[in-house]
Amino acid sequence: MKKIILLLIFFISFTFSYAQKVMTPEQLITLNRVSAVGLSDDMQNVIYNVSKVDLKENNRNKKTFILPLNGGEAKWIKDYKNLISNRLISPDGKYELFTKEVKINSVTGQDHYKDVPQSNVKIYESLNYRHWDTWEDGLFSHVFIKSKDGEIDLMQAEPYDCPQKPFGGSEDYIWSPDSKKVLYVAKKYEGTVYAVTTNSDIYEYDLATKKTKNLTAYNKGYDVAPSFSSKGELAWLQMKRDGYEADKNDIIVRRKGKDINLTKNWDGTVNGFVWNNKGDKIYFNAPVLGTVQLFEIAISNSAMPKQITNGQFDVNGIVGHHKNKMIVSRRDMNHAPELYSVDLKNGKMDQLTHENDAIYNALSLGKIEKRITKATDGKDLLSWVIYPPNFDQNKKYPTILYCQGGPQGALSQFYSYRWNFQLMAADGYIIIAPNRRGMPGYGVAWNEQISKDYGGQNMRDYLSAIDDIAKEPYVDNDRLGCIGASYGGYSVFYLAAFHEKRFKTFISHDGIFNEKSMYGTTEELFFVNWDLGGPYWEKDNKAAQKSYTLFNPVEHVEKWNTPIMIIQGGKDYRVPIGQGLEAFQAAQLQGIKSKLLYFPDENHWVLDYQNSLVWHREFKKWLKETL
Repeated sequence: MKKIILLLIFFISFTFSYAQKVMTPEQLITLNRVSAVGLSDDMQNVIYNVSKVDLKENNRNKKTFILPLNGGEAKWIKDYKNLISNRLISPDGKYELFTKEVKINSVTGQDHYKDVPQSNVKIYESLNYRHWDTWEDGLFSHVFIKSKDGEIDLMQAEPYDCPQKPFGGSEDYIWSPDSKKVLYVAKKYEGTVYAVTTNSDIYEYDLATKKTKNLTAYNKGYDVAPSFSSKGELAWLQMKRDGYEADKNDIIVRRKGKDINLTKNWDGTVNGFVWNNKGDKIYFNAPVLGTVQLFEIAISNSAMPKQITNGQFDVNGIVGHHKNKMIVSRRDMNHAPELYSVDLKNGKMDQLTHENDAIYNALSLGKIEKRITKATDGKDLLSWVIYPPNFDQNKKYPTILYCQGGPQGALSQFYSYRWNFQLMAADGYIIIAPNRRGMPGYGVAWNEQISKDYGGQNMRDYLSAIDDIAKEPYVDNDRLGCIGASYGGYSVFYLAAFHEKRFKTFISHDGIFNEKSMYGTTEELFFVNWDLGGPYWEKDNKAAQKSYTLFNPVEHVEKWNTPIMIIQGGKDYRVPIGQGLEAFQAAQLQGIKSKLLYFPDENHWVLDYQNSLVWHREFKKWLKETL
């Protein structure tokens, strides 16, 4: 009997400890990462990649799999060349597209003076001398056509990029269905003008005439993602206003020489789209109420989008149309992306890949709930609340306000390998993540409100959210923290002066601290011109002066009195290194407990896997010390 009791105790203890297993940084970083390649040409299979991080080797290994859509096991394949047509080869099979760097401008000391081959200097006469994490070197990415007669540079030695830098890819150039033309996306401006405009266009190169035509010259904002239907009709994504990178993103279809804005009368913004097989509908994903869902719209002047999916998840990518189903990538705050099929009639979703099921099934995951708070202007403010695993409402928990970046970035059901809410919750924290003003998914007006009002209504939204949840008996009001990156990092710097002793600790990653020096060193000037209102030297510009004084964290740093950790990437040219260093220096000289976490080789993100692990460990250590 005694043995039976001991065995029972052991079994209960083992089961309890197994169920209590929570996410760790190492486990998060080494999760299987699923990305779709596409549907096979026979439309019977989905091809996808699975990447796995090796922390010891600090690299990532990738394998490719094929999964039958009518049921069956996924199988590893060496390549998919015979399964999916190469979109870079013309439909008639005669030509192939490729890209390479072309040296056009002289930039280095060696370019100008051949007798100084060991010199290390760059010489610039205009702006756009660096972008994202790379200094301009006079090289431009061009699209070429390869044929039996040689190579043709579509851009004819012009100083413009396609794919667009820094994030453009092969989606920036496509063949016409008749193989007679190539369409490509480029922002054809040089120097200082390039840095202050968002006006990219879709260009058409004619192989017969060797002439290029601008198909979207009438539009002054972004024109990107050209795609032909099975009927040969062209669609693309368009933003109207020059200089506004977060403008409403619409789907445009060119039909019989006339451009139709399919989503003009819809109060939302499009992430991405695909044509259906018949060419009479378009499917797209878009933010809505803190999620990202799948929509369809008919090709008509009067059509309105129909929402197909609905749930607490993100449809973060669309793979392709298969019969009466759409293959998509789906994620939520508790699960990394996996592939699903969506029944286009009723929105029912079936999971196709299960690369991380075994890992998640062995973890105790925290619940995630919507919380609605009345904002200071009476409007409903939705927040995501992430609770610790095995949450007990009779206990008190330290609680963290998460401030989203962007500033017009959707706070949806995203799954981050750095700002991972489940990992934070696993350490015993409640996280509240408000969908404050400035985020898409709540209409265009809500999304646009934040521009030129950085320290205004959205800051009140943050405080409304944390004050609301702080009323709950399970929130420890003496242990509140505030964290964020990019615009979220700015939010941390700003709230550090105006939080009125709400918070016990702060963490800011690559945040704007001094808007004047930010304007003087950031690379995409169109962003600060639009969001801050213009240059700081325009003394009669009321919007700009408000940004550089009332809404500028450096102008209020003397009010700081709370521990703060500041994280900064050395190759971040969007929010350059001076921002983090100025903030750390100000905190140190005022005797405030502070820490600088500096990554010399990282940009606005943390991409190196071992660096990421250090980030997580320091993040956890700081909160343990100060919260």
